[in-house]
Amino acid sequence: MNLDLDLDGGEVRITNPDKVLYPGRPGEPPVTKREHVEYHAAIAPWMLPYLRGRAVNLHRYPDGAHRKGFWHKERPDFAPDFVKGWHYEEADADETQCYAVLENVAAVAWVANFGAIEINPWTSCTSAPHEPSWALVDIDPGPATTFADVVDLARLYRAALDHLDVRSCPKVTGKRGIQVWVPIAGGYTFDDTRAWVETISRAIGSMRPELVSWAWQKRDREGKARLDYTQNAINKTLVSPFSTRPMPGATVSVPITWDELDDGDLAPDRWTIRDVFDRVEDAGDPLAPLVGVQQPLPPIT
Repeated sequence: MNLDLDLDGGEVRITNPDKVLYPGRPGEPPVTKREHVEYHAAIAPWMLPYLRGRAVNLHRYPDGAHRKGFWHKERPDFAPDFVKGWHYEEADADETQCYAVLENVAAVAWVANFGAIEINPWTSCTSAPHEPSWALVDIDPGPATTFADVVDLARLYRAALDHLDVRSCPKVTGKRGIQVWVPIAGGYTFDDTRAWVETISRAIGSMRPELVSWAWQKRDREGKARLDYTQNAINKTLVSPFSTRPMPGATVSVPITWDELDDGDLAPDRWTIRDVFDRVEDAGDPLAPLVGVQQPLPPIT
């Protein structure tokens, strides 16, 4: 039996609401499609500041998080009118022509019902696709990387960005890593942001060479972490704040404060769709004040 949600922007029908989308964590029941869609409807006001005006790349798992997913970028022709579209005029004939742009609660819930477990917004807006508004750091752990190692690397970014007097905010990924989001002023190119993040990352890597590999292929990294600056490119994306991840229990990528790196209870998969609202009610969103901040990138010497 399908369920209808009357939401800001339009009505969304939850199809197959009892279908299991995520296995449960030990001792917990699995997460159903109904929970997944209702979570997105409820969290959408917190997600929309990172989605409005931006194309999104969806990572869909229509058969559940325990099965292999796939990237879906084209806005479906059958999408309702409240799921806006943006035609990417520079796309080649064999590339995505029209991306979805999520501007309201109903649109977020609709893509969740469409099987999107991960929502990845572009770092540039559709109004200026070659000008990123975020510079991104992705601390991507390897098989041999512990979360303590990830935190140590994140602390080095904290020190470097504090030294440069740059405002930034980390977030746990919902899997094993930590990302850092840096708001930037208009007018920079992706070449600018990629080079700036690479310079900082290379300096940090040189301080902890036993933890970091610069090899492109995972198999060549000897299990070490990669400080990935290459996501600073057009149509390269990281998962949105408050997006779910394809993990048992439906983990969530959550912004944290820099001080929380020193919390012994911190874990990259600490929050799920069943408890993240307690987190938001208690701590809010520490990344939200940085949305739209026009911050120059200082030179690194």
